[in-house]
Amino acid sequence: MEEINIGMVGYKFMGKAHSNAYRTLPMFFPESTTPKMKVICGRNTNDVAIAAKQFGWEEHTSDWKDLLMREDIDLVDINAPSNVHKEIAVAAAQAGKHLYCEKPLALTLEDSREMLEAAEKAGVKHMVGFNYRFTPAVMLAKRLIEEGRLGEIRHFRAWFLQDWLVDPEAPLAWRLQKEIAGSGAHGDLGAHLIDMAHYLVGDISEVIGMNETFIKERPIPDETSGLSGTSSKSAEKGPVTVDDATLFLAHFANGALGSFESTRFAAGHRSTNSFEINGSKGSVIFDFERMNELQVYFTDDKEDVQGFRRVLATDSAHDYSHAWWPAGHPIGYEHTFTHAFVEFLEALQEDRQPVPNFKDGVKCQQVLEAVDLSIEKRQWIDVSSL
Repeated sequence: MEEINIGMVGYKFMGKAHSNAYRTLPMFFPESTTPKMKVICGRNTNDVAIAAKQFGWEEHTSDWKDLLMREDIDLVDINAPSNVHKEIAVAAAQAGKHLYCEKPLALTLEDSREMLEAAEKAGVKHMVGFNYRFTPAVMLAKRLIEEGRLGEIRHFRAWFLQDWLVDPEAPLAWRLQKEIAGSGAHGDLGAHLIDMAHYLVGDISEVIGMNETFIKERPIPDETSGLSGTSSKSAEKGPVTVDDATLFLAHFANGALGSFESTRFAAGHRSTNSFEINGSKGSVIFDFERMNELQVYFTDDKEDVQGFRRVLATDSAHDYSHAWWPAGHPIGYEHTFTHAFVEFLEALQEDRQPVPNFKDGVKCQQVLEAVDLSIEKRQWIDVSSL
């Protein structure tokens, strides 16, 4: 397969990120299948037309069903709000289209399972948008764990901290409405932490959590735009129906312990996505604000030089780095999406499911809901019981 024709639903934050990846990929990964940006879809006809021209799509439409009827569309990319993921994905699978869907996979665990079932029944390839897996420094951490260089893993602690909602007058964006977003910081930010834990350490077996909505009402915006919406000109307010912050503890199936924190109320943290893993032979620390670096510590270093070392994951020894710049030249957030699509296109060429796929999305959703249930019941919840 030399080319694959893509129809994309969504044109804002993630739509721009995905479009950039499609445009960048052929230049730096010429051996890969070429993504052809055929049609972009969005509800606002005028705005999606502007996006199509700006992002480089050949055509645009305001009805996602148009994509499914076209024989020249091979893959449907879904990055619209979470409340439409299931309907579009199930219909696209039934139409025989391969699927790329942003996280969280769906509003509920039941919906995510129906999406997986539809994709498997149709025999299409499917992938979920956990792009942080594709950071070379994270992939180095994965390799150190798989090779046993950190020994037996004892602790995983992760935190995703943002501050874009600290202002109580920030508008009531769609991400603050449960019927559209599914959940707040937990599903938006915590989903990435949960998937990272699954990727690096293994299955989570048991959880207990707590959450809080600090600002109960916010101004209703004139329109939504990007993450937060535009400021409202009226004094009318609406209820915030999702969490502003969620924290939980976890047991892993392999005996490791975990702690997770997701919040949009950490003043001074624009987007701090970090984890630390401690093993019997060493530790690693990752902070996405310094995404090209991994802090590494080994217990068998000589005593006079023991301590965390900074490893710069930008040379050819590290995944995907060969395609970009000379050693020492950093890559950015946008490159993680390019790497994710390289994985998807390679999977198509090799006739296998890409990773992470809808199974990983379902597994993440299972933990998200187990945490919610633990908060409701104020007790530990066995993840496998859901």
